[in-house]
Amino acid sequence: MKKILFLAHHRLDRSPGQRYRFEQYFDYFRKHNIECDLANIISEEDDRIMYQSKNYFKKALVAINAYKTRYLNLKEIDKYNLVVIYREAIPTRSVFFEKMISKKNVPIVLDFDDAIWIKDVSQVNKKLSWFKNEKKIEKILPLCAHVTCGNKYLYDYAIKFNNNVSIIPSTVDTAHYIPNKRKNGNLVRIGWVGSHTTIKHFEKVLNVFKKLKDRYENSIEFIVIGDENYVNSQLDIKVLKWDNSKEVELFNSFDIGVMPLPDNEWTKGKCGMKGLLYMSVGVPAVISAVGMNKDIINHGVDGFLADGENQWYEVLSKLIEDSELRIKIGAKGREKVIKKYSKDSAKDLYLNLYESLMN
Repeated sequence: MKKILFLAHHRLDRSPGQRYRFEQYFDYFRKHNIECDLANIISEEDDRIMYQSKNYFKKALVAINAYKTRYLNLKEIDKYNLVVIYREAIPTRSVFFEKMISKKNVPIVLDFDDAIWIKDVSQVNKKLSWFKNEKKIEKILPLCAHVTCGNKYLYDYAIKFNNNVSIIPSTVDTAHYIPNKRKNGNLVRIGWVGSHTTIKHFEKVLNVFKKLKDRYENSIEFIVIGDENYVNSQLDIKVLKWDNSKEVELFNSFDIGVMPLPDNEWTKGKCGMKGLLYMSVGVPAVISAVGMNKDIINHGVDGFLADGENQWYEVLSKLIEDSELRIKIGAKGREKVIKKYSKDSAKDLYLNLYESLMN
C-alpha cells in the first residue's frame, strides 16, 4: 500500500479549506490502496489561544510545539511515497522543513487555494505579522514535484516558479450537501456564512441591506452564521454559531445566499467556496463579480454576479419578490456544482496525479 503524508495547520475536519482541498478524498484514496496521514500542528486548545488578542507567551509555546511536531514528521518522511503540503509546512518565515523534505527521496506536492503571497493577517495577530513572510512561497514552489491550485489567478503566479502546475477547483461533496424542500411562507431569509475576520465583507453592501430592510420590512430576515458576536440592530440580524454537524442544515436555512467581496489582489485568489456551497443546496447565490466568481456563475442563469450597490439592490429585490425565480436559479446552480465543482468531478484528477508521482 502506498502512503501519503499531508502537512497542514489544522486537525481533521477543522478547516474548510483543508476539507474541500483534500480531506474529503481520503476515503476514496484508501479504496485505491493509498493510506493517508494528516499531520497537523495546531490543536483545539491552540486554536483558542491563537485567536485571542495578546497572550504572546502561550502563542510562543504553540509555535515551539509546532516546530517539535514538524521535526518528528521529518524523522518519519522515509515511510511515505508522497508529501502533500497545504500552503506551508509551518506558518513562520522559515522554509527549513520544505527544504529538508526536498532532500529526501520523496516527491512534494504543494497545494494552495488563496493568494498566499499577499499579506493577510487577522486583527488579533497584527503585532505578530513580522513573524511571517508571505513571499516565502517563491522559495517553496521550486522545491516541489508538482503544484495544485484552485484557479487560474493562482496558476499564473505558481507557473512563474514551477513548470508543473495543475488547476483543480475546490469542490463540494454533493452527496452530503443536498437541498431540503424550501418552506412555504412570506419570509425570505438572506444568509451569509463567515467568521469574525471576514464579517467586513458582509458589511461591504450594508447600505443595500438597509434599503432592502426599509422596503420589505418583516418580509425579509438577514442571517449571519459564524460570527456569533456580531450585532447589527438596524437589520435585526439573526446570528447563529457555526456547527460542523449541522452545516448542511445551516446552508439550507437560507432562501438567498450572499457573498460580497472587495475587488483586490487577495480576493482575486479566492476560489468561490461560499458561493459554491450556497449553490450546492439549491440556494440562489448572489456574489461579487470578482476573480473566480466570474467563472463559477453564469449571470442570470445559475446565479447572479453583482457589481456596485445598484446591481446588488436590483438583483436581491428581484429574488425577494419572485419565489419561482429563486427555485429556478437554485436548481441550475446545483446542476453547475455537480457538473464542474463536485467531489466526484475532481477525485480522479487528484488520484491520477498522486499515483503518477509516487515511487
